Amino acid sequence: MALGEPRGARGLRVLVTGGAGYIGSFVVRHLLDAGHAVTVYDNLYAGNRWAAQEAELVVADMGDRERLDAVLGAGFDAVVHCAAHIWVGESVRDPAKYYRNNTAGAVALFDGCARHGVRHVVFSSTAAVYGEPDLPLIPETTPLAPINPYGASKMMAERVLADVAAAHGLTHATLRYFNVAGADADARIGEATPDNSHLVKVACETAAGLRPGMRINGTDYPTPDGTCVRDYVHVADLAHSHVVAAQKLAAGEKLAPIYNLGSGNGSSVKEIMDAVRDVTGIDFTPEIGPRRAGDPARIVATGELAGRDLEWTMRNTLRDMVASAWSARQAAGDGYPRGT
Repeated sequence: MALGEPRGARGLRVLVTGGAGYIGSFVVRHLLDAGHAVTVYDNLYAGNRWAAQEAELVVADMGDRERLDAVLGAGFDAVVHCAAHIWVGESVRDPAKYYRNNTAGAVALFDGCARHGVRHVVFSSTAAVYGEPDLPLIPETTPLAPINPYGASKMMAERVLADVAAAHGLTHATLRYFNVAGADADARIGEATPDNSHLVKVACETAAGLRPGMRINGTDYPTPDGTCVRDYVHVADLAHSHVVAAQKLAAGEKLAPIYNLGSGNGSSVKEIMDAVRDVTGIDFTPEIGPRRAGDPARIVATGELAGRDLEWTMRNTLRDMVASAWSARQAAGDGYPRGT
């Protein structure tokens, strides 16, 4: 099968950047299951060859202009852009790394799409572009005020996409979301990056004895149980809406430029801990620490607009997220392969 060749008469040719990573691999899985032809473009910095599954894999960096041009020139109907560095703390320590990869890499990709006639772009962004809004529910109209280079780098990439699209007639949809959790129901793919500090992953690793312990930062917030409330969404639900967005854009349907993929409710840190104990049957006691500076009590987004346009809904409960993450954790043994 040639690069970019569709599987069937109605299948799309889709390039997924970062498709060997956590979220990207789920987008790949859902695209393949829907009958589309998928090519993954990933430098394997935080991804794995096996996560590309049956898709064509191109191992290359977003900054490799020659290679990126060659791939885009093969012909695609749509691009789903998931490639990014995502660690907030690292972005503060090394902001240039994030602007090079997340912003400059996006510039290269979106410019390449315009030059090579790739007309439809779905951008995997982040609710970190909002910063710390003091709102019970965050709508898409919330002013952007990122508080770290990670959020700022994605905000800049969003603006680049909007400007390139306006100049060259691309259609696009940017999807923003907070905390992603869960794994494949059959434990084939999951969150396999050792450095990620996502709460569900850390709690499962603590229960499995792979960490000496973990900490809850603050139990005196103005929330029902005193711990921070955040928006958690299952990675499979997230991937489904990315695929719907790509399909609708390619079909000529008009979408909003921005969508939040939010639960509308959120879960507290203690609720996550309780769910992990319930699923694993393992009791563990996190260390209790002080609040972290700048941590708001509650950050939850609305998903109403995406529910209307992108078939967004919380198909998986919090327990489903934890159960699937735990199954993947057990299947992985002592650790996931990395860069292989």
